[in-house]
Amino acid sequence: MADFYTVSQINGYIKGMFERDFVLKRIRVKGEVSNCKYHGSGHIYFTLKDSEAQINCVMFRSSRDGLTFIMKDGQQIEATGQISVYEKGGSYQLYVRTAALSGAGELYEKYLELKNKLEDMGMFDPLYKKPIPAYCMRIGIVTAPTGAAIQDIINISSRRNPYAELILYPALVQGTGAKESIVKGIRRLDEMGLDVIIIGRGGGSIEDLWAFNEEDVAEAIFEAKTPVISAVGHETDFTIADFVSDMRAPTPSAAAELANFEYADFEEQFAAALSALRVTLEHKKSITVHRLSAYEERLKRLSPQTVLSHKKDRLSEIKLRLYRAAVQKKDHEKERLSIIKTDLSECIDRKLSDRKHELKLSISRLDGASPLKKMSGGYGYLMNSEKKAVKSVLDVTEGDLISAYVADGKIECRALSAEEINYGR
Repeated sequence: MADFYTVSQINGYIKGMFERDFVLKRIRVKGEVSNCKYHGSGHIYFTLKDSEAQINCVMFRSSRDGLTFIMKDGQQIEATGQISVYEKGGSYQLYVRTAALSGAGELYEKYLELKNKLEDMGMFDPLYKKPIPAYCMRIGIVTAPTGAAIQDIINISSRRNPYAELILYPALVQGTGAKESIVKGIRRLDEMGLDVIIIGRGGGSIEDLWAFNEEDVAEAIFEAKTPVISAVGHETDFTIADFVSDMRAPTPSAAAELANFEYADFEEQFAAALSALRVTLEHKKSITVHRLSAYEERLKRLSPQTVLSHKKDRLSEIKLRLYRAAVQKKDHEKERLSIIKTDLSECIDRKLSDRKHELKLSISRLDGASPLKKMSGGYGYLMNSEKKAVKSVLDVTEGDLISAYVADGKIECRALSAEEINYGR
């Protein structure tokens, strides 16, 4: 029975063969950098390739001191090192000790050339970027039907919005026919009136992602009426599709996050908005009812019947006030008349008393001056035949008939003589 060898023994034996080979112990390799990764440990993992083949490479942290540039995809470099076997993985790789730039890789030069051309045409201008709708419910996807990209999009979409409709166009994303397949998928989904289209794939080298650096794909994205989210490769990978798209997502998972709104948050926002709307409507209703009541009250106040009623009430009030004023005036006038009457009566009484007193005085004076009273004291007065008072001896001639009036009668006399007498005047 033949002896068996372990896998470790075989890989160790092959490694020994590599290490004993003089050529492989110190070799210089020229090629294009692809799939370059800077590991957290400080090591650099990358691939060197030409148009026909590729080889895995690693530069340990201890060898990086002599590196004068930042290594990235597309660079043409000359690497010096040793080819050996990685026993755990069963693969051979170039352990790079030194590396120097040799010039830009052919694919990278094509990438830069197309990028500059489309940028000059204005296809990257933010002016042409269409906004991504806030609430997408129909989402188109152009990617491979198998693989991590579509699965990540489905999982995240189901978590964020299980009601979103996902429409997959199964496209080739690498190799022959990939460019045509992606263009056809974009145009087919654009005709369906979707909310947004996601195009993309998982990570890879620059040649793996090259279908998304084709001018035809860029034109299809630019001409699409539907907003397009580009999600090609990893966060550090940039393709022409990223610059032309309306939005770039660093990964397909991120694209699903951007395209799908959080339905649970939407429900909460909707409930809050509905509650606020109800409060607003109730407030508006309250204001409207209050305003309507005010209008009705105002209409009642302005109605002819109400105005007439108010006028009647006003007229009744005026009549009552006039009546009260008349009664008050009458009472006032009565009181005033009573006062006047009292004053007049008192005035008359005073006047009458004064007149009586004056009359008494006048009577007394008149009585004192009365001829009759004097006549009763022996005095009298004389009148001639012409009934004229005889006031002087000059009024009488001898022989005149004179009537002498005394207190109790008249005496007819004839003048015998008339003589003046001086009484001491």
